[in-house]
Amino acid sequence: MDATIIKTEELFKTYTTGKIKTDALRGVTMAIPRGSFSCIIGPSGHGKSTLMHLIGGLDRPTQGRVFIDGADISRFSNSHLAGLRTRKIGFVFQFFNLLQNLTAEENVATAMMFSDTPEKAHAARARELLSLVGLAGKLQARPSELSGGQQQRVAIARALANDPELLLMDEPTGNLDSAAEGEVLDILFKLHRQGKTVVIVTHNKEIAQRAERIVEIRDGRVVSGSDAS
Repeated sequence: MDATIIKTEELFKTYTTGKIKTDALRGVTMAIPRGSFSCIIGPSGHGKSTLMHLIGGLDRPTQGRVFIDGADISRFSNSHLAGLRTRKIGFVFQFFNLLQNLTAEENVATAMMFSDTPEKAHAARARELLSLVGLAGKLQARPSELSGGQQQRVAIARALANDPELLLMDEPTGNLDSAAEGEVLDILFKLHRQGKTVVIVTHNKEIAQRAERIVEIRDGRVVSGSDAS
């Protein structure tokens, strides 16, 4: 098995609004080792989240290539990308993105709708994962009944629903107080110790200090930590 799980080659992304073009990424080449805990850091507006979206198959590059497990996903069809995200990648975002009318259990179970997990097993799997993140007593709670930290733990459980090897997280502690942040970080490092590859876009210095690998982005370019081969 290849030691590199993510690789990008000369990645460019340009957004066009009317006559205005904005270069979000300008030739990003980097590699992320399998099983690593990596952080993508840099100032706001310099391309970190754009890079996350491209390596997660949520957007397509203007130019360049993205490889996941050696496969060039920039050439995948939309349906093939959707399948890749379902099987291999779990996402966690800053604003939780939970469905407000569903319970915690139901929010986690929705991630399995298009997976190979039998429908009759969805609820049991959701309960197992919510227990893993310390929410066994909140199965029937809706997001409005949960704290920010608890909502983010539901989001992490949802990201784990299909047992992905790769977890991509965009400022997962950005909206949390110190206590909730500590709880979420404990979960993330536990998942890493269990073998997950974790890639986090963050401004959080504590996360960056504890990361095995740091990729710094400025002005849409990698300025340190690329290590691409």
